Amino acid sequence: MKKLTICAVLILFSAVTVFAAGPDAALADKAKAEGKVTFYANITSVEPILADFTKRSGVKAEYTRLSTTKFIATILTEHAAGKLTADVLQAPMPVLELLKEKGVLASYTSPASSGYPKWANTDGKIQSFGIEYVALIYNRELVKPADVPKKYEDLTDPKWKGKIVMADPSSHATTISWLVGLKENVIKSDAEWMKFLKGLAANRPMFVASFGPTPAPIESGEKLIGISMPKYIITKAPAPLSWAQVSQPMLGTPRGMAIAAGAPHPNAARLFVDYWLAKDSMKILAEKVGEYVLAPGVYPPIAGIDKAKVIPIRELSDDEIKKWGGEFKKIFETAK
Repeated sequence: MKKLTICAVLILFSAVTVFAAGPDAALADKAKAEGKVTFYANITSVEPILADFTKRSGVKAEYTRLSTTKFIATILTEHAAGKLTADVLQAPMPVLELLKEKGVLASYTSPASSGYPKWANTDGKIQSFGIEYVALIYNRELVKPADVPKKYEDLTDPKWKGKIVMADPSSHATTISWLVGLKENVIKSDAEWMKFLKGLAANRPMFVASFGPTPAPIESGEKLIGISMPKYIITKAPAPLSWAQVSQPMLGTPRGMAIAAGAPHPNAARLFVDYWLAKDSMKILAEKVGEYVLAPGVYPPIAGIDKAKVIPIRELSDDEIKKWGGEFKKIFETAK
């Protein structure tokens, strides 16, 4: 993925900042008449954005957090009953793709997305706005600068034995996708990738259910390093967390959103999407939540992130997730 050049940013500035400059008056009036927008989302810590939207638009933003495991069942049950209360949906891309197949998503291309990469909206329904980036985070007070990994394969060094935390690679879909992404985008050969997996397994990492619990043992010093998300450097501040600026690209899964078909508040939904994708709100998401966003020129305030090459990895099918989860389970259990 490449950031836009300065010239392109200047050309697209007015489109990307459409909400900051003032939303379409007719749309804003209709949205205000509808009174509210309901946002079902998988992403966390977005309250500052919702509050800013309400303040600017006069439209109340209601947020319901749904875990990935409950998202599809909840939405499809409400949709089948004709009682889907969500206006805007945000979820992992495979979830949104399935909902699209089931006819749950409406068509909408926001003018605020004009400056985004071409791959971010190819179907007129699902809009990618960021990447759930994965990296190595560590305790900067306990790990010497000379010991910080320079490449992912450095995690196989025996000095990290018993000192790594990561989401369970047999069940956590994003970690599974990340490991497969290393195979397909970073590590040169299957043999070297397998060597990396076995070396990582030999270091006996502690497994947790998801990325959420990974920072705590690093912060406390129980573990020194983990496969996690750099955003925790922001959200867990002043915890002594930093990230290993390896020589290889960072990988992550795209974050997407869409308007629900038959949204109870369709104008408020479009206004909300326009606002969400605009530069000002993406700055909030980057600076307050630490997310890696696709709005050009916007980065989280993490040293070195603006220089990193970030690659969106492909979506794995359910069958692939199941297959690789089983393979990783065998590899890591064999090392015990």
